[in-house]
Amino acid sequence: MLYREAGDFKTSYAADNQTFPIRFDRYGYYLVLAFAFLVMPMVISDYWANSIVIPFLIYAIAALGLNILIGYCGQLSLGTGAFMAVGAYACYKLMVAMPGLNIVFVVVLAGLVTAAVGTLFGLPSLRIKGFYLAVATLAAQFFLIWLFTRTPWFFNYSSTGMISAPTRTLFGYPVTGPSASAVSVYLVCLSFLVVMAWLARNLTRGTIGRKWMAIRDMDIAAEIIGVNPMRAKLSAFAVSSFLIGVSGALFFAVYLGAAEAGEAFGIDKSFLVLFMVIVGGLGSILGAFLGAAFLIVGPVLLKMLLVNQFDWSSDLAAHLEVMIIGALILAFLIIEPHGLAALWRTIKEKLRLWPFPH
Repeated sequence: MLYREAGDFKTSYAADNQTFPIRFDRYGYYLVLAFAFLVMPMVISDYWANSIVIPFLIYAIAALGLNILIGYCGQLSLGTGAFMAVGAYACYKLMVAMPGLNIVFVVVLAGLVTAAVGTLFGLPSLRIKGFYLAVATLAAQFFLIWLFTRTPWFFNYSSTGMISAPTRTLFGYPVTGPSASAVSVYLVCLSFLVVMAWLARNLTRGTIGRKWMAIRDMDIAAEIIGVNPMRAKLSAFAVSSFLIGVSGALFFAVYLGAAEAGEAFGIDKSFLVLFMVIVGGLGSILGAFLGAAFLIVGPVLLKMLLVNQFDWSSDLAAHLEVMIIGALILAFLIIEPHGLAALWRTIKEKLRLWPFPH
């Protein structure tokens, strides 16, 4: 009986068009933010932070970026891993070249570099679409990884071919390098996720988001009514690549600390983020979070259950984990093809009408 709109009246267009028009949703959002920023840093352990929470935060940013491109603009991409690598290597080169630059600006600049590269590789979308565009972005995946592994300048002529993040501090606390604490890394990633989600939400609700959705639904009709396909598609590639580049920079600098392009940003990363978007729900900001939680948090919790509770071997648990997660993905897509976000919307509608049938 708590989840109701009755009595929640709006007196302005801005109030009616806000992200959470229902007071119950708005209070829940503030409560989650307060818990994430104030409570989690005090109770989270290093294991939970490094194994579950920090990867979830970083992959959620990547899923947000890919969802803008695929879910909102309808442009298929299989090059997410390569664009994360662009963000990581741009972050590394900036950290080495400008030691005094704040890590926040380094990550943002790495995202901007990735946006420029993503826009360049988005040019084929002006002539091709669908499966052919997916193949073109897959070519970008292989080309960029080859470039980063074969060109010594990108890894500063290191004999190992790896890049390592120098130690950087924020407000006096190390957030990169071996001395960085899990809580500091968690707060940095959480802050970036909140800002990136706010940016994505406002862009998709505005004029540019409507242009993306018009191109997604029917590009010819969108062009007839005045939408510029070139600007809409390239802006979607730029914004998507910016978010993915930020996630790649965070993944390298504050989480891994050291990386090699072929191992850390291979094709498996592209498919992992793509599955997050599909499972979570195309064209949904919430879907990016749900998909990242399902594919990052779910396997870890399942493995802990199989090993700790059922006392199975780690190898057997790893194989069963892949099989069970794959079966769950198929089951979810059969039950609700529009993803977990659509399932949550259905549950909300039933809660709003309960106890009356729907």
